[in-house]
Amino acid sequence: MRLGTELRRLREATGMKAREAAELLGADSVQMSQIESGVAGVSAERVRRLAAHYACTDEALIDALAAMATDRTRGWWEEYREQLPARFMDLPELEHHARFRWDVEFLHVPGLLQTADYARRLFSYVNPEFPQSDVEQRVDHRMRRRVIIERPDPVPYEAVIHEGALRIRVGDRSTARAQLTRILEISEAEHVTVRIIPFDLDGFGGAGSAMVYAGGPVPELDTVVRDGPGGPVYIDTEAQLNRYRTRFRRVEAASLAPDRSRDFIHRLSKEL
Repeated sequence: MRLGTELRRLREATGMKAREAAELLGADSVQMSQIESGVAGVSAERVRRLAAHYACTDEALIDALAAMATDRTRGWWEEYREQLPARFMDLPELEHHARFRWDVEFLHVPGLLQTADYARRLFSYVNPEFPQSDVEQRVDHRMRRRVIIERPDPVPYEAVIHEGALRIRVGDRSTARAQLTRILEISEAEHVTVRIIPFDLDGFGGAGSAMVYAGGPVPELDTVVRDGPGGPVYIDTEAQLNRYRTRFRRVEAASLAPDRSRDFIHRLSKEL
């Protein structure tokens, strides 16, 4: 779907109609519509032909799009396709291909840092009607997503967490203490940076900046994920990406340095 979206954007930037682009490939407008909507695949060779006709000279972007056209990854998340809603497949696939990951959270600990018990309490509270087996499937899925920061070639990861997310008692004291310990342990890794925004920070109005930011192979293919009423919302236009990059840098600058953040979390755990 993202490949099709990017090809459509390149075409529209030239003012070319879908019918005209289809003729360049010896196809029809229906086939072109299917390619641009992500319903039908397209070869890397055709991607490069289209990019040439669209006068795209960004070789890094063209190479990234061609690689997307040939990717046939079927990762661990496919095991859950018949068990969980389709949206549960999209985020781990995005994370699998990410070159880096930024999280900003104000109400809950970021998913990649959650313990199984913390995640279980969240899913059980939000969906009290779910049988325990459904809750456990969601917990297992979330725990497996942590692979991107735990595997031998981990993704560089930075999380900015508000003090409120650490103090909200999702479970009991034991759950809260184990969760803080988990954050401290993973923050010792060289590829992980955790920063805290304390309650007493003056002049902070960024509580609406919660996000997941996944870095693509080139900046044009970055993606922001935000929670929406109907589920995750994926944001990928250039103007919006620039805005969220700026937002992240602002909350990052407002937060405590990593060493001070670790001390803050350690003091908080001592209070439990």
